Amino acid sequence: MKRGYGQYCPLALASELLGQRWTVLVISRVVDGCTTFSEIRRGLPRISPSMLSRRLVELEDAGIIRRRKRTDRSTYTYHPTAAGKDLEDIIEKMAIWGQHWARDMSMDDLDSAFLAWSMHLRLNTDAMPPGRTVLEFDFANPPEENERFWLVNEDGHVDMCLKHPGFETDLLVESNLRRFVETWRGFRDLGEELRSGQITLTGPRQLKRAFPAWLLLSTFAPYARKRPGLERQLAGRC
Repeated sequence: MKRGYGQYCPLALASELLGQRWTVLVISRVVDGCTTFSEIRRGLPRISPSMLSRRLVELEDAGIIRRRKRTDRSTYTYHPTAAGKDLEDIIEKMAIWGQHWARDMSMDDLDSAFLAWSMHLRLNTDAMPPGRTVLEFDFANPPEENERFWLVNEDGHVDMCLKHPGFETDLLVESNLRRFVETWRGFRDLGEELRSGQITLTGPRQLKRAFPAWLLLSTFAPYARKRPGLERQLAGRC
């Protein structure tokens, strides 16, 4: 079976590559600054190593990413080419369209490891105390085994940890995973969720008061939900 559409149309030619499963997400991670195989996988927790390897080879062959051998070892780093950088605005517009119009989330979509990766990029570290601050997130009813993770801010550098980081927790955040993701995406109001006890905080009073200023929410939270359904109803109540 032929892989292409048999059409010279530029959209058809682009879709031959970009329409494959995981491809756009892999490009997105590289454009976002993930340069190593492990970094890209951390941003795509559900992709298999073999699938990621295949997609990276295809994207290199297509001239969208460039692979460079690291001087200190036999591994590689990955970087967007000019063609890859040209996709940045397109991918952002696709994500905004998804916030507006894609289907409502299902339980199968609730990946706490991806939430951890997303959140470690969206902490307002300027508002956090100097030194080390350890945030522990513990979720009820996750669809997979990972029910908790940690974000460790060390003077502006944030690490995500799916296993205990070895440091004492400064602030514990507990919630139902779906409800927290709905808040993260902007469908629920963070302040209201905290006031109602749907998201609870355990720790020093000053840290609990400061927490809302630390969490910047999803990049796409400001974009209104337009597709009819539960998520637009939730957003309408905020």
